[in-house]
Amino acid sequence: MKAGDTNADDTGDGSRGDRADGGLRGRLVRTGVELVDAEGAQALSLREIARRAGVSHGAPRRHFPTHLDLLSAIARQGFAELAARVAAEDREDAAPRERIALLARVYLDYAGSRRGMYELMFRHDLLESGRLGLRETSLPLFARLAELVARVRPDADPVVTAGALWANLHGIAQLWHWGSLPLATGGTDPAPLLAAALDAHLGPEEPAP
Repeated sequence: MKAGDTNADDTGDGSRGDRADGGLRGRLVRTGVELVDAEGAQALSLREIARRAGVSHGAPRRHFPTHLDLLSAIARQGFAELAARVAAEDREDAAPRERIALLARVYLDYAGSRRGMYELMFRHDLLESGRLGLRETSLPLFARLAELVARVRPDADPVVTAGALWANLHGIAQLWHWGSLPLATGGTDPAPLLAAALDAHLGPEEPAP
C-alpha cells in the first residue's frame, strides 16, 4: 500500500474492515446487546455502540442506515432468546393450560432477568416500524399463546383473550420491577399474581383427578 492510502472501510481500527465488513454487522449487534444489558435501552446511541465496538462513529451506517435499524437488530436478538427459552421449557405433551402457565413464567422471568433488553423489545416505534423483520421474530410467540388459549377457551376469541392475558403479564412485569406491586400487595413473589391472572383470563384451574 502506498503512503497516504487508507483502508476505506471506515472502521477506524485498521483491521481490513472486519474481513471486508463481514463481521462488523455482528460485532455492532453484539456490542449493542452487551450495552443494553449493562446500562439499559437509553444508552443505545449509534455513537456509543460504535465507540465500544472500536470503530468510527460513521461505520455503523454501512449496515444500519438509521438508528432504528440498529435498535431493531438488537431487539431481534432479544426475541430470538425469549423464543429459545420458551422452546426449551415448553412441553408439548402437557395440558394447554399448563403450557400457558409455563410460557407466562418464562416471560416474567425474562422480563426480570433481562430488563434492558425487555424494555427495548417492546418499544412501540420498533414494533410498528417492521424494521429488519422484527415482527416475524416477535409475532410467532403471540401466535403460540393464542393457539393454546383457543384450546383452553374454545368459547372465547383466542386473539382477544391472549392479548388481554399478555397485557396483564406485561403489567405485572412492569409494576413488579417498579416496586409498585410489592408495595401495594405486600408480596415478595409475583407467582400469586400470575396465578390470579391466569384464572381471570382462562378460568379457574380444574383440580387434578
